[in-house]
Amino acid sequence: MKIVNSELLNEFVRKHADARNAVEKWVAVIEEAEWKSHNDLKQDFLSADYVGNSRYVFNIRGNNYRIIAVVVFFAGRMVIRFVGTHQEYDKIDAKNY
Repeated sequence: MKIVNSELLNEFVRKHADARNAVEKWVAVIEEAEWKSHNDLKQDFLSADYVGNSRYVFNIRGNNYRIIAVVVFFAGRMVIRFVGTHQEYDKIDAKNY
């Protein structure tokens, strides 16, 4: 998968250095993935939640942080929409973010 809008990840790890390793591992898995379906994604990220509107929520670093991404399986792209703390995530509508 190609990650679009990865600058959000870079900004996030500058503010939350404790998440750097977890985010880097997550990115490595995404970039190697060749998902064609929801089931493919779930094989790599069992805890990922589909919240509708092509958006998935990924738990990072023991669920301390969350990433919302639009996954476009047929195009092999993932668009980062949100990266933040669990507390920040609780204040937004993940389906429409």
